[in-house]
Amino acid sequence: MCGLCKRRRDAPVFPFKRRVAREKVSRDQERRHNNGLRMNEPESGPEPMAHPVPVDAAGRPSYVFFGALAALALLADVTTKAWAEIVLSKRSPHNPAIVLVEKHLSFALAYNRGGAWGLLQNANEMLRRPFFLCVSAAAVVFIVSLYSRLAIGQTALKWGLPLVLGGALGNLTDRVVRTSVVDFVDYRADWITKMNEGIAAVFSGWNVTDHWPTFNVADMCICAGVALMAIDMMFSKTPPKAAEEAEAPAASAG
Repeated sequence: MCGLCKRRRDAPVFPFKRRVAREKVSRDQERRHNNGLRMNEPESGPEPMAHPVPVDAAGRPSYVFFGALAALALLADVTTKAWAEIVLSKRSPHNPAIVLVEKHLSFALAYNRGGAWGLLQNANEMLRRPFFLCVSAAAVVFIVSLYSRLAIGQTALKWGLPLVLGGALGNLTDRVVRTSVVDFVDYRADWITKMNEGIAAVFSGWNVTDHWPTFNVADMCICAGVALMAIDMMFSKTPPKAAEEAEAPAASAG
């Protein structure tokens, strides 16, 4: 071996070259270590999306329940009116009523061309009939829309709205088919006389009588439904904002 080659082989390594070599070895070791950690980690896909809290569907208003109860109320009203027309119309003019409770409750056939308490009963047919048809149709639409906004726990309103709907449809059917509403439940009581006397003291000309205006099953359903609305407004934990507005169209449907 020549002297020059021997000197090159035995030449000392400069310090900066040793530092570069150590850094390279350190980077290689760190790279191998990181690769080993990644191989041991379990494979994971994208993070699952958070699911919304399930709603208690059993507690929410059901349109099946709504339609079934309204249909039952309508069926009861139509059936009893048909019975009243068939049975009571055949009775003698001297004994037209079927007495249930002497001097208090009886069945007597009557036809109401107006609304509640005989409202617009003597009005012109061209005004009266379109007015009550429009009011009844608007009440039906309002009741259905209000039911769709009920919250869980509004049990009173859940029962009240379909009762009002069934009653409104019953009286609306009469106005379309007969142009007047069939009434047959006749009620009298002393407290009615006292109530009318109090009204007459304020409004002169008010008729004082012990006779409550003759009504039907539809009117009873509407009154029961409005009472349930009032209960919901007073005691429900989550009363709807529109519940207070429901009484006006519901009452006008009668």
